[in-house]
Amino acid sequence: MSNRDNIFENALLRLDRAAQFANIGAEALDRLKHPKSVVYVSIPVRMDDGSLRIFKGYRVRHDDTRGPTKGGIRFHPQVHLGEVKALAFWMTCKCAVAGIPFGGGKGGVIVNPKELSRMELERLSRGFVQQLADFIGPDTDIPAPDVYTNSMIMGWMMDEYSTIQRRRTPGVITGKPIPLGGSLGRDDATGRGAYYCIKELERSNNWTPDNVRVAIQGFGNAGQHVARLLHADGYRCVAISDSKGGVYREEGLDIPRAIELKRSQTSVSNVYGERSVCDCPDCGCVECHCNPDDSGSGSVISNEQLLELDVDILIPAALENQITGENASRITAPYIVEVANGPTTTEADDILKELGTTVVPDILANAGGVTVSYFEWTQNRAGYYWSEGEVHQRLQKIMAQEFGAIHDLSVETEIDMRTAAYAHALNRIGEAMESQGTSRYFNAAMQMT
Repeated sequence: MSNRDNIFENALLRLDRAAQFANIGAEALDRLKHPKSVVYVSIPVRMDDGSLRIFKGYRVRHDDTRGPTKGGIRFHPQVHLGEVKALAFWMTCKCAVAGIPFGGGKGGVIVNPKELSRMELERLSRGFVQQLADFIGPDTDIPAPDVYTNSMIMGWMMDEYSTIQRRRTPGVITGKPIPLGGSLGRDDATGRGAYYCIKELERSNNWTPDNVRVAIQGFGNAGQHVARLLHADGYRCVAISDSKGGVYREEGLDIPRAIELKRSQTSVSNVYGERSVCDCPDCGCVECHCNPDDSGSGSVISNEQLLELDVDILIPAALENQITGENASRITAPYIVEVANGPTTTEADDILKELGTTVVPDILANAGGVTVSYFEWTQNRAGYYWSEGEVHQRLQKIMAQEFGAIHDLSVETEIDMRTAAYAHALNRIGEAMESQGTSRYFNAAMQMT
């Protein structure tokens, strides 16, 4: 069985590793190994040529002990149920790590959205919500954008749900466009949260940013924003990549130019970029007039090569299972900050631990997205909206606080940061489940009678 097939089972292995360092009973732990509900839907979509296509989709609610389930919806040709279950499980842990009152959920549709027109994409988005309208809601399950979905798609989904409910319901979806009830600061929240984690590493290690080399695998929304923020701080981003390949330049890449030109041309749907960061290796941009005589010109590399570069910080910001038992021993970066969900397998964890690599795990490093989604949901319910500066300030406070708590637990118990992060989450989840009563409570009550 491949890593992709057993991704949920692999994810659960981290529960058992962390449980011995957490205050959580066996009953509560067992509940976390079984999603609360799994919904499978088929979505009929009338295509522009008049034909009908049926798309398959999933929505998983993992656990709602601490609040409504929360999690993104991804459109991707390789979506499968095991992946969605794992992502929902990670969201449960992520929300607990951030200390926000949500459980974990996730959804996905098996589709290559780059092959759809704008109208086909809207029909698919609205059709998915039509199938899920009885299962989602602002007090039940709150979707958000994920891989190959964005604010416009969330706006369509919110509008469709509101039409079905016969009332405007902005709190059902987060990551919406600002005019439709979105939050300022949501667009860069995932990357910004990872940036705040790196700033905590900088503070504890007394780094001088311009001496720190960074490689970023995955130059989508989150990868671009963490690169932008680090570049502005003086960090030397020497490598970036997207699905078509990557570019490396020891002197550092022109990150603002790379972002600008990667976004400069879109597909027929006007949603997804066609350009690649490897189209111009001299600066990492998509097209420019680089000096051909520049001795510091860059080189095109693969995504696999990027992971093994001699850099100080490696940021996997693409898909799951990028660092595995096969390539982990070749990872030379002393620090890995996981912006993607599940980029490192459990086998790779053991190897990285032996190498002494510090891994800031996904359930901490990319928690900025769901944290600002919580801010958006709160603003929607209150009808009062915050400034961008206030959003950034609140996010920075939470990320620094939780990073510090996990780092301290890691040092005190002499465990890696991933295990410490899961233990930190399990403490909060276990406390919530104990508050409802578990076998320990009921057995004690029986012994008293």
